[in-house]
Amino acid sequence: MAEGSDKAAQDLPRVHEVHADPDTQIPAQELPKGLQKPVAQKSPAQWAYERMILYIQNFEKQLDSEHEVAMGFAGSDAGVLRIEGMGFFDPDIITFYGTDPTGAKTQLVQHVSQLSVILRALPKLDKSAEANRIGFRLAAELE
Repeated sequence: MAEGSDKAAQDLPRVHEVHADPDTQIPAQELPKGLQKPVAQKSPAQWAYERMILYIQNFEKQLDSEHEVAMGFAGSDAGVLRIEGMGFFDPDIITFYGTDPTGAKTQLVQHVSQLSVILRALPKLDKSAEANRIGFRLAAELE
């Protein structure tokens, strides 16, 4: 491989995970076309946003039909936010939209250098409705 193509490969995002249980099966995922660009072509906010989408989508693949994705505030006792939307503001802000357990409208605005998210499974609010899968709607945007 030529030196230039080695450099280009180094600039592309990579994913690597190891789990304590060798039988852990995390669904493999193909990187969407939107993520197959060199890192230097996007702001830190856009990269954080796009990678969070993949983590949320992958987490949702492991949920049963009675649970939906939410996030806990890592390093804080501010509570939990049921994820209903996500966005970014270049160059370095990412935001999550949703509701807290009481149903109050909630938004987290965070600098990418402070990004620390705990994904959690919460029971559906409406037991008769289909589970909300925000990760798949967000990921469709990356295609």
